[in-house]
Amino acid sequence: MATGYRLQATARGRGASQTLGVAALFLAVACSLWPVASPAAVAADTPLDRFLRDLKTLRVSFTQTLVDARGRQLDRADGTLVVVRPGKFRWEVKPQAAAGSGQLLVADGRNLWFFDRDLEQVTVRPVDEALTATPAMLLSGTADVREAFSVQSIGRRDGLEWVRVVPLRPDADFREAQIGFVRTDMKRMVLKDKLGQTATVVFERARRNARVEPSEVSFTPPRTADVIGTPRA
Repeated sequence: MATGYRLQATARGRGASQTLGVAALFLAVACSLWPVASPAAVAADTPLDRFLRDLKTLRVSFTQTLVDARGRQLDRADGTLVVVRPGKFRWEVKPQAAAGSGQLLVADGRNLWFFDRDLEQVTVRPVDEALTATPAMLLSGTADVREAFSVQSIGRRDGLEWVRVVPLRPDADFREAQIGFVRTDMKRMVLKDKLGQTATVVFERARRNARVEPSEVSFTPPRTADVIGTPRA
């Protein structure tokens, strides 16, 4: 799991920890990689670079499946992701096999909010403290992704062009991510963590650079919810 969020311990209900782990790993890769025009980046142009080029906003639906090291399914869920670069996103997910309302993760540029609707519990941390604890998170959008990751095209498989992303630091929270593209459309992501768990995320109905309302990447805790942590004003 991605310990940079430190939220799993507060989310005990209905597979919330698995859901957060997938969200944290996915957002570490998909929302934070922001290539700059360094000579190395230009020379190693990949489908990932082309996907991120000129990307300002992203809205996409997804289905995610999490399995353990033996291939046993731990969680399956549907969700939506909204990204506003740099540094804002909304990840909302509801498990398919469990009752309940699911979880919501929002980064508003100042704070990172996690809301478990079933527990009526909100956890908040300043975004720089929550995200910089994970070396994969480069939400400032100014760093060269290749200073934190090895990014390599690995060829065509299942009708997709694949890129492998491997963190360079040994204390990173995941071992690798493989991302599949059709031209500049991200279609699939396979993430492997250090516990041997594998998350597969399948994307559909993606919209690039469409309007995102400010309310979609902001969060106000419900009056009835317990709040853990102090937001940065």
